[in-house]
Amino acid sequence: MKKVISTESKPIKLWLDDIENEALAQAKNLANLPFVFNHIAIMPDCHPGYGMPIGAVLATQKVVIPNAVGVDIGCGMCALKTSINSISNENLKDILGVARKLIPLGFNHHEAKQDYTLLPDNHEDLFVVKNQYLGALKQLGTLGGGNHFIEIQKGSDGFIWIMIHSGSRNIGLKVANHYDGIARKLNEKYFSLVPKEWQLAFLPIETNEARAYMSEMKYCLDFALANRKLMMDRMVFAMKEIIGDFSCDDMINESHNFAAWENHFNTNVLVHRKGATRAYLDELGMIPGSQGTKSYIVKGLGNEQSFKSCSHGAGRVMGRKQAQRELDLETEIEFLEKQGIIHGMRHKQDLDEASHAYKDIDIVINNQRDLINILVELQPLAVLKG
Repeated sequence: MKKVISTESKPIKLWLDDIENEALAQAKNLANLPFVFNHIAIMPDCHPGYGMPIGAVLATQKVVIPNAVGVDIGCGMCALKTSINSISNENLKDILGVARKLIPLGFNHHEAKQDYTLLPDNHEDLFVVKNQYLGALKQLGTLGGGNHFIEIQKGSDGFIWIMIHSGSRNIGLKVANHYDGIARKLNEKYFSLVPKEWQLAFLPIETNEARAYMSEMKYCLDFALANRKLMMDRMVFAMKEIIGDFSCDDMINESHNFAAWENHFNTNVLVHRKGATRAYLDELGMIPGSQGTKSYIVKGLGNEQSFKSCSHGAGRVMGRKQAQRELDLETEIEFLEKQGIIHGMRHKQDLDEASHAYKDIDIVINNQRDLINILVELQPLAVLKG
């Protein structure tokens, strides 16, 4: 931990020195919520979000806050270690070519419905999910846009890894917006003490609305995991099409946008992680860098001060539009190509996901040495972006 701010109703514990003013203001809002438990934990990749900073952990009693989970419910990472020791650039290019035919990127989705047995069968019981289900079947196994990626990497353990970052696509967005809207109406109706401008409308946990949100959030978590699994299966298929058969370890999976009941400081609380990864003792996880920088397979230390959490990535240092305005396309392409990384950066609009739009991953990792142990360093070889 780098420092503690004690000026608000509850302490704010930070694992970084250089938090942005907007993110700090949002963290202070969290610390002054009447139902916040013990303290707020701010991870080293923190930057401003909607209502709650990205890279923050909030524990509450008796309420759930949809905006403290966010619009991409279940967004997270998965990683797979293969038995491959090396791979040529030509093979990497061919693999990406096959993968693009199997995995829709950006706003694209499959033309045909995917296997419904990959998803839970309780969608008819869920108001939002039921209405989004048919569309979701065509989005299953698709990457999405923004900072989502598929990366082939070489590990410090000598093996080739595959890493995927993706979420719940449109179904998570619809669930989040629906229940945030309900929370705002209820808070206004009952004269909530939480200011509307904080964008932290809540649902009392004993209400039907809160129970419905928790159920639909769980479905989105399951969808996001099924989405990553299907893409991982198709990446393995693409690699085998080009280089032949190989074996794989079990897939590691961690979400970083969710709320869950947990016990901390001998109290049952609802822990909201928005852009933060769970890091219980010996729990495996992933901390990716930016496009063109190292990622890490890590093991949690179960630090109670962070509610047993760690960062979910490097974290942005500039907004998307700012990056497109201020970064130089040729410089960013040269940065990737000097390292021999096969990439898709071609246009100025791609600069929103350039390496220098993100924080230095080495600093982010060093700021959380009390939260995780590093198991494997992963150097990017080829990347697909949405």
